[in-house]
Amino acid sequence: MSTTTPVEYDGVSGVANSGGDSLTQDLNIYYSAADVAWIMTSSALVLLMVPGVGFFYSGLARRKSALSLIWLSLISIAVAGFQWFFWGYSLTFSHTGSAFIGDLSNFGLMKVLGQPSVGSAKLPDILFCLYQGMFAAITPALAIGAAADRGRMLPCVVFIFVWLTIVYNPIAYWTWNANGWSFIMGGLDFAGGTPVHIASGAAALAYSLMLGRRTGYTKINGLPYRPHNVTHVVLGTVFLWVGWFGFNGGSALGANMRAVMACVVTHIAACVGGLTWCLLDYRLERKWSTVGFCSGVIAGLVAITPAAGYVPPWSAFIFGVVGAIVCNFATKLKMVLGIDDALDIFAVHAVGGIAGNLMTGLFAADYIAHLDGATEIPGGWVNHNYVQLGYQLADSVAGFSYSFVVTCVILFLMNLVPGLSLRVSADEEEVGLDDGELGEFAYDYVEITRHLNSPSLHTSSPAESIKGGVPVKSA
Repeated sequence: MSTTTPVEYDGVSGVANSGGDSLTQDLNIYYSAADVAWIMTSSALVLLMVPGVGFFYSGLARRKSALSLIWLSLISIAVAGFQWFFWGYSLTFSHTGSAFIGDLSNFGLMKVLGQPSVGSAKLPDILFCLYQGMFAAITPALAIGAAADRGRMLPCVVFIFVWLTIVYNPIAYWTWNANGWSFIMGGLDFAGGTPVHIASGAAALAYSLMLGRRTGYTKINGLPYRPHNVTHVVLGTVFLWVGWFGFNGGSALGANMRAVMACVVTHIAACVGGLTWCLLDYRLERKWSTVGFCSGVIAGLVAITPAAGYVPPWSAFIFGVVGAIVCNFATKLKMVLGIDDALDIFAVHAVGGIAGNLMTGLFAADYIAHLDGATEIPGGWVNHNYVQLGYQLADSVAGFSYSFVVTCVILFLMNLVPGLSLRVSADEEEVGLDDGELGEFAYDYVEITRHLNSPSLHTSSPAESIKGGVPVKSA
């Protein structure tokens, strides 16, 4: 790996090509060791975010379905990892393709090695593939939390593969591939406002709609219960907050000043978002909510994601405040829509992503983007480029609409396939997904107090519990 100025790549460009013969030439000379080290580190940081999502969702959910949400986050890594290798990377980041989707010229990571990637000439294809594969893993993990309390596991696994292929890969292609229509139009999305957050939030809304409401859910009061483990919520927030430095900072695709600025504005937005949500909750209950703070941190992080490599530090304060406010109030939309979005994924990720996209159109600055020494943009309203807001709106509407409609179609068709019905039985919903679908539990306490009418137990009275024969309500 070059520790000095890299040599300019002089091989084949613009079509699928391995980038040279490693037996006869050193493919490392075209790339900076610092850039490679930073993006490899960022890849690991984004990977850390996926179990962070699982812990965050698990803590918000009910005890009897806590482990299933962690399991789904881990399965998302595995399924997405295979799909990305199989054809996902090629469909998203092939060097050739239409305005809407890539081709299969890199099927099975064929010819993915030392050629400069479509993301940046400073990164080889294989490294760009590794980094972007982590984005492909976290996006369905965000969406699949909609299965909480009532979704079967096998259909979730199938859904992740199909959804990545039909929804995520095209939207990411539009946004980040130089051949994509949104990229050509001039849409700005630094780290995934549309492909990650809007797409996953819309998919979660669609999944919640197609699954139907949980037993006992009412349109007026929802299904009132407190998050069962606030410590898990905090742990998940910490994983996500730390990982987001790789999520946004790594999206500069190099170890440069733009990456540093992306990390700075990301941290500011998270801090301000947490404080804002906490104050919003305090005004109602006169309590300093830990869950509220964590929710605000995530809202601020979501909002700054599309803007991180485009906006100055002072604007990050606005992203944090606005992101937390709109996401906080958006949690009430599920009551208006009558859709049981159990973990408020739509409110935080879809609404927060849209807000972030639109604010990018306002605050994007040409001099911030050029901190990497190469990127040139006309900027947003701060540079008097007023049409940018229209581009951001078009990108947001297209991404949300496509993800929501196609997700509904995917789930409708899956539900018709024998063995792929989306929802668990009423009995399994009563005992919880951990018992009904996994046969394992997040805590020993659940196993020694669960109902004896569980399908896995066949003794004593259904009104009794294992612990001393005292009836115990399910968690």
